[in-house]
This record gives sequence, structure tokens and C-alpha cells, in this order.
Amino acid sequence: MRRETADSLAGQIGVDPKTATKWANPGSIPQTRHRSKVAALLGREETELWPDVLKRREPSWFRRWVDIEREALALRAFQLAWVPGLLQTEAYARATLAWEALTPAEIDELVSARMDRQAVLTRERGPLFVAVVDQAVLERPITADRSVMAAQLDHLVQCSELPNVEIHVVPREAMAYPGLNGPFTNADLPNGTRVAHVDSQANAQIVEQASELGTLERRWELIRSEALPRGRSVQLLREAATSWT
Repeated sequence: MRRETADSLAGQIGVDPKTATKWANPGSIPQTRHRSKVAALLGREETELWPDVLKRREPSWFRRWVDIEREALALRAFQLAWVPGLLQTEAYARATLAWEALTPAEIDELVSARMDRQAVLTRERGPLFVAVVDQAVLERPITADRSVMAAQLDHLVQCSELPNVEIHVVPREAMAYPGLNGPFTNADLPNGTRVAHVDSQANAQIVEQASELGTLERRWELIRSEALPRGRSVQLLREAATSWT
């Protein structure tokens, strides 16, 4: 292993020395765009330095977005029918997969991957996460067990208390609005660029084209304008939680 100090490593990678120092600690993994260069400078293999990188439970087609989530400065997500994955309880996540053609082992892997992703919200300097959900998300039973929804909504209230998390609800009284076209998430990255993730029944895609990002940004602003303020949204979450008990 080459003898690189935090200062020399930081200078060659272009990061703060404090950031480079953290990479020497167990569990601290450089952002995707830095890993190969850091490993080369240290004269080590990426898999040797950060074995957890190989322990990927999420589907291969979703991994790039998971890496984007980890690097993002801000995430703005709209969901029409589900609680956003970063805010789901394990029981709720499992219920979302119940009708898919999956084996119990496959469901376990997908649920574990979803739970692992949530660590991004509670880490030091985690991204700002603004979630907007339609009120139908709070009212539609996802399973016959009502306690699953009660626990999920209690969890949303707890998540809303995190300093970097905002949850807003579009009330049922809202008339037709752009969110009815489907869910998406916008991500702001450290290098100043933006990307988005858009789901459909057939597939999911990462959007990077400027014109499409502009469309999603305009739709986000229109959706956000239909949502209740933060305090009123949390109050509605509390009320909805008690309705399931």
C-alpha cells in the first residue's frame, strides 16, 4: 500500500482533507466517481478497500440510481400511490412486493436493499429530502393488516422530524394536477448537475436530457404548489395514522 497522507490524497482527488481522512475509517466509502482513483493512489483494489461495495442487494438496473441517491445534495420525490422507498417501513416494503412473481428469498433481498438505502437520510450531512405524496397514499390499504399502515404513517411522522426531511401531502380536495401523470424524483448533485428518476409500469429510467429535466422541474413546482405546508401535512399524517388503529 502506498503511503498517502490525508492531505496528499485530498489534493490529488480534489476533496477536503477531512473527507479523505474519513475514507480510512471502516464503513466510509468514497463517492462512486472517486473510488477508482483513490484505490489507484493507494495501490489497492476497490474490492479490497471497500468490500461492502460488492454486497449490492438491489437489482442491477437500479444500482446507478442508488449511487446517485448516496451522492445527492438534495432529492425531491413525488409519489402518487406509494410511500417513497426511502421512507418505507420493512413491513410496508414487503407488502409492496407481495403480488410480484418473486420467491421469498428474492423478496427478502429486495426489502433488505430498500432498508439499506435509507441510511442516506440519517448519515452525517445527508441530503435534503423533500417528499410530496398524494393523500390517497395515506388512505389506501396496502394489505389486510391495518397495523402495517398505522406503523407506516407513524414512521412518516418520525421521519418528518429529521432536520433534512420534509414531507408534504397533496390533499384530496386538489383538482387535476401534474402529479397524476406519475411519480418521479429529481436529484441535485455536488457538481451542480441534475438528474431524475422516472417510473412506469414497464420500466424505470434515469433522465439526464436538459429539456426533459426542465419539464420535470416545472411539474415539481406545480405539484409542490398543490401540497399542504409542512406543519399541516404532518398534522394530516398524525390524523391518518390514528385512523388505522
